[in-house]
Amino acid sequence: MANEALVNKVKAIVAQVRDKKMEEAYAGYRELFTSPEFRTYEPNDRRQALKLMIHAKNMPFQPAPYVVEAHRAAIEPLTEMVSVHNEPADFEMLGMCHALVGNEQGAMAVFKAGLAIERERNAQSDLCGALMKRVSML
Repeated sequence: MANEALVNKVKAIVAQVRDKKMEEAYAGYRELFTSPEFRTYEPNDRRQALKLMIHAKNMPFQPAPYVVEAHRAAIEPLTEMVSVHNEPADFEMLGMCHALVGNEQGAMAVFKAGLAIERERNAQSDLCGALMKRVSML
């Protein structure tokens, strides 16, 4: 079961998004991802919170500075998750963050590393296809 404090924080952020208070919502994500408590939550709970922001629909072509900063804040906890858990989906999210903050070279390296792992596990998976597409776009 997810940590109650994490659930409450994510619910508050989602409510801000629903109310179109985007700057406040992304500030909430940034605060969450940089908090010492975030690293104490279960990996799957952290993944869900990160995924809500990173895989958000309708991301503008030129994201606002507060969006960039929230993605920058996600890089450190994702880097830790990648090194500990070696999950290709984490590599995808980390690469997406690097790309959004303008580090295309870092994004390419991360996408390729995740793709190599996912190809070994299941070359026919949707994630493998998504990672190949991300590599080709950079």
